[in-house]
Amino acid sequence: MKLSAFKECDIRGLVDSEVTEELAYKVGRAIASLAGSTRAVVGGDVRISTPALKQAVVQGFIDSGCDVIDLGTISTPLFYFARQHLDIDCGVMVTASHNPASYNGFKITINAHPVTLEQMKRLLNCICLNDFLSGKGNYTELNLDKAYKDFLLKAFPASDAHCKVVVDAGNGAYSLIAPEVFKAAGYSVVPLFCVPDGSFPNRSPNSASSENLTALSDLVIATGADMGVGFDGDGDRVSFVDETGKFVPSDVMIALLAQAVLENNPNRAIVFDQKCSQIVPETIEKAGGVPIIEKSGHTFIKTRMISEQAIFGGEVSGHYFFESLHGGDDGLYSALFVGRLLSQGTATLSQRAASIPRYTTLPDIRIPFDGNSKELLDNIEAGLDGTATILKLDGIRALFEEGWGLVRASVTEPAITFRFEAYRPENLALIIERFAKSLPPKLRMKLEEKIEHLSLIDEEVDE
Repeated sequence: MKLSAFKECDIRGLVDSEVTEELAYKVGRAIASLAGSTRAVVGGDVRISTPALKQAVVQGFIDSGCDVIDLGTISTPLFYFARQHLDIDCGVMVTASHNPASYNGFKITINAHPVTLEQMKRLLNCICLNDFLSGKGNYTELNLDKAYKDFLLKAFPASDAHCKVVVDAGNGAYSLIAPEVFKAAGYSVVPLFCVPDGSFPNRSPNSASSENLTALSDLVIATGADMGVGFDGDGDRVSFVDETGKFVPSDVMIALLAQAVLENNPNRAIVFDQKCSQIVPETIEKAGGVPIIEKSGHTFIKTRMISEQAIFGGEVSGHYFFESLHGGDDGLYSALFVGRLLSQGTATLSQRAASIPRYTTLPDIRIPFDGNSKELLDNIEAGLDGTATILKLDGIRALFEEGWGLVRASVTEPAITFRFEAYRPENLALIIERFAKSLPPKLRMKLEEKIEHLSLIDEEVDE
């Protein structure tokens, strides 16, 4: 049994080679053994491999003496809702989120807070040692679709909506519920790829990339919609297209939503991940909020949301977090929030997006690297020579007067990732050089080759 699917905050990998029914069974047994809970909730996305993996997880829970409530085929946000609604901390969502159809995995909850790295290590150790409790739990099926819809419609009443929206579910977990909720909330809805299909025949389940939303953009223009929303495979991410068919970068959306939230909640904390444009903390401060930067990753953002009692949070990959969701993220809730903003105001989404200043930003630059990553990062930090304010949440984020740069080692493969932003286009090369000068010659050459083939991002952030 391979263990390469174990990541910092979830388990995810290729089906059959990394994620197997044997692993799924042991995940269920290990979580039940570690959680000390007598009840657990289990759900799964629409992937073809999910039913068998979910069944194995369920059996693992049962064989370790834990009663299981099977929620069926659902979105990850509905899984989070179920835990709160049923007051059950322990559970597993079988999903590979935005990864291709050949992947699957497990999002894990052991207690009321997001799973930690230490808990993931304990889980792995438990599996390796086959150190499980034994017992005989019970099995129950429960459909919470209506309860979840009622929750959303209570938060976003029909009287608040009069927009037309194109809903692109990407054949994922929101294919049925998202159009239904928007219609019930009073929207004119144009569905796109809203038939569940775990092979994802029409586009990648990764909605954070603008190139995967071209059909959505075209349909928004063709139907004269006020906005388009694109969900990822399990529904916890959402991306937005304005009424002109243009993709709105997630950090721009974070800034817009921060402004809206802070309008009636001044002086509150807002969490954002370290990949976000500097315009995010600047917008938060101007709106009277307290910006808090955090390591990228939905569990890290959610944990910080809870610890800081933040009212809102955002990640550049398309996760949006709300205090009203107990610090959690929900793509449909976020889309309804944006729809309400448009319905209650006169400005279009493109006009709102245009009000947020834009800097010169490069997307992530990922370069294979099988050397000593710690030594590499230490050399880069030493080479910065006091010219920057250094933040070491994950890798090195260096903030200069002219912009910032980020370098970090990948946790999923032998690679180094760079990201750069300059407040003025002419300063981008200077920021890159401050990092590049400390790189080994071969790695520097690869970085320069990557940058040479990149188009500077003006109106799109391709995550």
